[in-house]
Amino acid sequence: MLPPPTYDDVIGAAGRLDGQAHRTPVLTSRTANEMTGAELFFKCENFQRMGAFKFRGAFNALSCFDAKQRAAGVVAFSSGNHAQAIALAARLLGMPATIVMPEDAPAAKMAATRQYGGHVVTYDRYAEDREAIGRRLAEERGMTLIPPYDHPHVIAGQGTAAKELFEEVGDLDFLFVCLGGGGLLAGTALATRALSPKTTLYGVEPEAGNDGQQSFRSGAIVRIETPRTIADGAQTQHLGHYTFDIIKRDVDDILTVTDAQLIDGMRFFAARMKIVVEPTGCLGFAAARDREAQVRGKRVGVIVSGGNVDLERFGALIAPSHPDPNSSPSR
Repeated sequence: MLPPPTYDDVIGAAGRLDGQAHRTPVLTSRTANEMTGAELFFKCENFQRMGAFKFRGAFNALSCFDAKQRAAGVVAFSSGNHAQAIALAARLLGMPATIVMPEDAPAAKMAATRQYGGHVVTYDRYAEDREAIGRRLAEERGMTLIPPYDHPHVIAGQGTAAKELFEEVGDLDFLFVCLGGGGLLAGTALATRALSPKTTLYGVEPEAGNDGQQSFRSGAIVRIETPRTIADGAQTQHLGHYTFDIIKRDVDDILTVTDAQLIDGMRFFAARMKIVVEPTGCLGFAAARDREAQVRGKRVGVIVSGGNVDLERFGALIAPSHPDPNSSPSR
């Protein structure tokens, strides 16, 4: 078992990612500042390679493989962004990749995973255990399993996004980060406590999938059924052991927002900042808007995690008359 990651590991990951990952832009919006009364800085990982922060952790993890591991290849399980990240990183490093994906994963994410060279194995996310499938494939094929969040090299790679943010804008009063399994939040926590230790750091989950919030407040990892939310990147059932240990030590609190708030965020990013952001990528901004009284007059960071969403679904979600995203169609 690998030791838990530290900020030194984030620094090491930054070196491996130099020239491979994009140093994504930090955008600002006068309208967003006026809405919240704060000075907001958006770290836009929707401009990262394959469209999300996941490339950072995937490439860092695969870069640490030895020759035998590279020859055998990698297996991963993911709802979409980690899938694409592993497939692209494996292609760049010249190794085979098998990806376990839910059969209802966004079509664009599944197509991109295949286009990057990944061999996709599908499963029913509401009836089957993706982790068990991944472990079985790894054992049968002699491949190395790289989970989407609970791995020290993945966590260290994800932390480079926050490292870049602080290097560009300096200290922040608040930082809002989306939370699924905790890889991005844990990596961000390592960078935050090293570079801006007084920052109040919040993880943000969909209201329907608040396992992280329950875990944080109870002091033990809580497992839930697969949540039904439009934030497909945060449909995790539990935090990881590596990620939870860092989160409970270095994060200030876990917040939740509704799917309706995520849709409002998607509309804002598209209409006012002219960028496409997937529902999960709107978690941080939705929480910052919801805490207007707390953030007013402060310097606030928001990590926008990705922009991978089917265009038809994107259009349907941001349409002004969009119904409840979790309601059943009338018959």
